[in-house]
Order: sequence, then structure tokens, then C-alpha cells
Amino acid sequence: MRLTLSEIKKKAKEVIPDGIPYTVELEAGTIALITPTPGAFSEKGNALTVKLAKAIRRRIVVRPDPSILSKEEDVMSTVKEVIPEEAGLTNIWIDPALSEVTIECHDPSTAIGSKGSNLVELRDRLGWLFRAERSPAIESKTLNNIRRYRRETASERRDLFRKFGSRIYRPKRSSAPWVRLTALGSYREVGRAMHMVTTNESRVLVDCGAKPTTNRSEIQPFFDAPELLPLDNIDAVIITHAHVDHIGMLPVLFKFGYRGPVYCTPPTRDLMALLQQDYIKVSRMEHGDESPYSIADIEMCIKHVIDIEYGQKIDVAPDVKMTMENAGHILGSSSVYLEIGEDKNLHRLLFSGDIKYEKSWLFDAATVRFPRVDSLVIESTYGGRSSFQPTRQEATAELQDLIRRTLARGGKIFCPVFAVGRSQEVMVAIDQLFKSEDFTSDPCTVWLDGMIAEATAIHASHPNFLNRDLRQQVLRGGDENPFNSPWFRTVDSRERREQIVLDPSPCIVLATSGMMTGGPILHYLQHWAPNDRATLAFVGYQASNTLGRRLQEGYSEVPMAQDGHTMMVDVKCDIVTIDGFSGHSDRRQLLDYVNALNPKPRRIICHHGDDTVCNEFRKTLTETFKVRTAAPQNLESIRLL
Repeated sequence: MRLTLSEIKKKAKEVIPDGIPYTVELEAGTIALITPTPGAFSEKGNALTVKLAKAIRRRIVVRPDPSILSKEEDVMSTVKEVIPEEAGLTNIWIDPALSEVTIECHDPSTAIGSKGSNLVELRDRLGWLFRAERSPAIESKTLNNIRRYRRETASERRDLFRKFGSRIYRPKRSSAPWVRLTALGSYREVGRAMHMVTTNESRVLVDCGAKPTTNRSEIQPFFDAPELLPLDNIDAVIITHAHVDHIGMLPVLFKFGYRGPVYCTPPTRDLMALLQQDYIKVSRMEHGDESPYSIADIEMCIKHVIDIEYGQKIDVAPDVKMTMENAGHILGSSSVYLEIGEDKNLHRLLFSGDIKYEKSWLFDAATVRFPRVDSLVIESTYGGRSSFQPTRQEATAELQDLIRRTLARGGKIFCPVFAVGRSQEVMVAIDQLFKSEDFTSDPCTVWLDGMIAEATAIHASHPNFLNRDLRQQVLRGGDENPFNSPWFRTVDSRERREQIVLDPSPCIVLATSGMMTGGPILHYLQHWAPNDRATLAFVGYQASNTLGRRLQEGYSEVPMAQDGHTMMVDVKCDIVTIDGFSGHSDRRQLLDYVNALNPKPRRIICHHGDDTVCNEFRKTLTETFKVRTAAPQNLESIRLL
């Protein structure tokens, strides 16, 4: 149901009694009721807000009027007074833009009190909205910095929310409806994902990534495509997940003037900020001062982020509603479900994102519960005819056997990993081995180099996005939390890294980058590649033309830069590829995913796979499901409606 702001206000007036003061404001696609008496809306199970939400079919939030909010210093002191000491208060985070206070503590149930009594008392005394969360098992500097930055920019963010909302609920155009998808990156290739969904009324961009390649002319998606310009015509950017090939170039949009909303899950927001900062650092190390964007561009990006939870439906454009669901790929990864138009012209478009249709050590399998899918845009990374992977259990057993063999001969294992996803999967597998009764050796040190330690802290800060088993282990803490085990240590300096490569004792190193296109993994390669007792273990996808792919293919020597010169490094170490840890579905899982969608999509579009793989997978989908399929090239467009 299409609505304007005036129509929403009219509906609210019909539902809310005259005696309750309020104003209607827009927080992007969410409707906010601002009132000096928020308690009036919480009576009888929030009956008023539930009734209004049903009437307008939109998400409603009730926020206190700024006039009743106590000073922030009073909030800090009163929270410490009201929350019982046994709750274990650790942090108080204030977000003035949303009039919310988050209380972090070791025991949230004690902090909340019987039937929420403590939070109600705080609300009545201070005016703010309060919620209690369990303190993260590992504190994340990134999340803390984002919270501080949001607090500092609260006034700007509040104005942005209103601006976004006004654009979403603008009057309807009278032109005939149509929907078109334009490929701006990741089509018949892996990397630089970017899709433009254009309708007669709006433009929505999905992902904005970088390509992992040494060919600098191919790193960025097609920013010069006419469909993308001018940038201020874009209604929204949606991010499926925080790998660099999906978020690496997002700050470039802000560098060149985009000022619209960015929709993603809270973990994606945090990981995105972390990895974009690392991208700048690596770019400067490899190319001097050359970097495609600055820290200021990343901050601008974070300022424009709208947090979305799984299952939350929200308007992102006048004729587009969006829902995000678990994709099973990495922390906070999402499949994006777009409902475009309405009534007989409604078109349901699903972007699978990068998906894992199998329960992993970290996440549940990708969600397939969608009401209906007319068009599906699906990844094809492992869609080739021979792209079958072992199960997680088989992959774990293979890794653990490799560790046993290598440590028995006094060797070292160095493993290139993405900071997000594979790192934590491998950590859990190693932790399981070292804690098992049949592991008779002394556990060796497992060094975490690059952004892995901070990425792991972000995982611990968002336990609700982990699968049930791991979530409970993380929340219980202590010895049960695999991320806190004593054998995991962080490489905190260049001096430490140098000590590790010169130390003859056995160890395991997990280091970025995952495809060996840069990062500290290259330091270990330079020193340990000539060592026939060392093992280089790949656990993730290696794209074409990357150093990782060349080593997989058996190169006996590789060029490496040192002090401004190029040197050839002999490769005598063992090289092992352990399939099954990938966050991507293999061919069988991709087909199972499509088969589980009920009813079947009318059209399937393949992307995020090498040229040959995309075409092979497209043909298989046509033969198996008797549906229209396509594997377009970059810059091609497909009309969906």
C-alpha cells in the first residue's frame, strides 16, 4: 500500500485518541511517533502502535519528545543508581538521534528487573528509551568507535533520517510501471559486485565492491555507467555483506557526492568500517599515497547507515520495500528481498547475496522462506559442473589431520584467510582439536595477524547473528567461548611478526589477505615458502590472476616486492587446499537452494562467478527447473517487468 506522509498522519489521527499528544516524524522508512507521554503508547501491550501499524502496514516506533529528556550526565548517574550491582554494569551508550540508551552488563535479566521494572523506572525518571544488552565477551574497538561517532553526529543523523523519509514518502508518479536490472560489476567475474535496480520511480543500488586483482583498471565497478549518474538520483544503497568485493568501493560514492541512505545489518556496518579502513592501509602500503578514498569518506558512509535486523520489512524507495534474511555466508550477511510496485504490477526480486546453504560452525544455513520470488539474482562462485565441496565435518577433519602431521614434524602452518568468516571458522575447528581428548600433543600458539582479532571481537559483539550452539558458547563465556582460548594470540607489531618468522618452534599463523593480494600473509610467504617443513594451507576461494591462485596452480617461484625491488621467492613448502570451509555454496547446495524456494522463481540471473562457470550454471538451471535464465555481462540490462 503506497502512502504519503500526509496520508500517514491522517491514519494516525484516526487511531490515536485526542488526549494523547504526539507528532509524526520519519526515520527513513520507519514511522516515529514523538510524544511527551511514551507510557501512554506502551499500555495494554502497545495496543495503539499495533493498531496503527496494521492500518498503515508500516513499522512504528514510539520515541520520547526531546523536551522530556534528562541531561546525559544525569542519565549516566541514574543508571548506575538504579541498575543492581550484581547485574555487572560495564558500559552505557547514549544515542541522542534515536533517544535511546543501551545498558551493557554481564546479566541483562537482572538489569531489566522483574517485568522490566528497572527499565520502566529509568524511562519514567529520565524520559529516554532504555534497553539492556549482555556485555560482549571480547570488546570491539570498532563498535565502540562507531557508537561514539554516532553520538557526536546525532543532530546530523536525525536530520538525515527526516530527509530520507521525505524522499521515500514522496507523491506518486503517474507513469506506467517498469523494472530493470543493470549489471555494473560481478557479472561473469568474481568481485566488484554492484547491481542497479531501476523503476519508473526510483533507483536502488545493491552492493559496491572492489575486485581482488592486480589489474588496477578492473578494481572498481562501472562508476561511469549512465545508469549510475547523477548520484543524487539514487534512492538507496543496500549492502548484502561486508566482504571487500561487496563494500570495498562504497566510500567512493560518498567521495563523489552521494548522500543517501545505506541499508545493512549492524554486524555488516561494523565489519564494513573495519575492512574499509584496512583497505586504505593496504592500498597505501602497496601504492604509496594512492588510495581510492579517505577515512573521512568512510565516516560519511557510516553516518548514512540505517541498521536493519533480519526479517524487518522497510520502505527504501517510494515503490520498493526491502526485507533482509540470513544468507549464511559471514556475520550479518543477507539475502535481499525487494517487493517492487504493488497490486497486479508487484514484482518480487531476490538477491541471494553470497550464500551458504548448509549449517556451518558459525551460522545457520541461508534462509529460503520468502513469500514468492519472481526474479532471482544468484551467485555462481562454485556453480561449475565439477564444483562440489566436502561437508564442514569432512573439511574440519582434513584440517585437523594436517595440523597433527605438520606439528609432529616440527613444522609451521600459515593460512591466508579473509579477516571475516573463514578466520573464525578455522579458529573454531582448531579450538575443537586442541580441546579434544585424542589430541595428545601440547597445543601450539595460533597467531592472528591482520584484522582477524578485531573481526573476531565484532563476532563476539553480535551473538544473536551466530547459530544457536556457538551463540550459547559465546554468551556463557569462559572456557566455553572458543574465541577466548589461550592458544589464540594477536600479532600486535612488526617486531612480533619478525620474531614469529625467525622462531623455529612449531606454530600456526592465520593472516590476511585471503587471496594473498596483500597484507601480512606475504611476509610469512617470503620467509617460509622456501622451507620444506612449512605448509601453506588454503581454506577459501582464490580468484583468477591472484597470487593465491598462482600458488594453487603449482608455481615453483613467485615474484615479491622488497624495499622497492622485485625478488623471486622459491616455493618449496607444502601447498594444501582444504575445500569445505568456503562461505559459498557448492553446485549441489546452490541447486538445493533454488529447489527449496516455493514457488520457483520465474527467472534466474547468474552472477559472481567466472565466465565459464556462470554460463555452465545458467544452463543447468534451465535444464533442471525449466525457467528463464540469463548470465549477462557487465553493463548489460534486463527488463524484469
